[in-house]
Amino acid sequence: MKKVFAVLAILGVFAFGMTSNIFAQDDEYTSDETTVQQDEAPAAAPAATPAAQEAAPAPQVQEQELGTFKTLKIKFIEGGAGFMACVALCLILGLALCIERIIYLSLASANTKKLLEQVETALLEDNDVEAAKEACANTRGPIASIFYQGLMRIDEGADVVEKAVASYGGVQMGLLEKNVTWISLCIALGPMLGFMGTVIGMIAAFDKIQQMGDISATIVAGGIKVALLTTVFGLIVAMILQVFLNFILTRIEALVSEMEDTSISLVDTVIKYQAQK
Repeated sequence: MKKVFAVLAILGVFAFGMTSNIFAQDDEYTSDETTVQQDEAPAAAPAATPAAQEAAPAPQVQEQELGTFKTLKIKFIEGGAGFMACVALCLILGLALCIERIIYLSLASANTKKLLEQVETALLEDNDVEAAKEACANTRGPIASIFYQGLMRIDEGADVVEKAVASYGGVQMGLLEKNVTWISLCIALGPMLGFMGTVIGMIAAFDKIQQMGDISATIVAGGIKVALLTTVFGLIVAMILQVFLNFILTRIEALVSEMEDTSISLVDTVIKYQAQK
């Protein structure tokens, strides 16, 4: 057993000595390489400049990799607080009005075919005006309100019912088109505020040129950049709100045409009902 430990000890000494020699040789080799590199440093200096020039466009790549939302956010902050706040206020008010109109129009739409069938069944088959009125009262939307106003005057004749339907239809059209003019105002104010910011920014840039007494690209570029950013965001606000406005106007036209068709059907039903009496 002692011999085994002695052999292991001798092997350990040899192994430690060999590793120490290897590390020593590595240190000498690295020291030699550093001295060679130091000697060759002046010759390698010209080769380093093209590499530095190639690495220079890295920040531009990082700027290009930014998202659209982050880029718009940065440009919005660069545009200044005055006119950008006004443009943002136009966007917020316009979107609020658009959302209100969209919700109102979605609630105004109803199953008019089912309502018309219920009214025709109550008047022509059951001869029950109150049932027809109840069906209109239990249905939401402007068409049901128009039907109810017409049925309230069914005993006065078909001409009176037609006039009542036409008059109350105009009232419902006014309710459908409510706040649409304010949305149009926000669409017009967005670019106008942007153009005003552009004009004021250009005036500020020319004031700097006049103070400096010389045209400098760095001085003029900052003012022109801020001036053009207001116009860009004003146009973006107008485009967003215009899309919502076109959708709202399309829904209003569809409801109005449906109101006219169903009103004609209601008048025909009233004429048939009076002919049966």
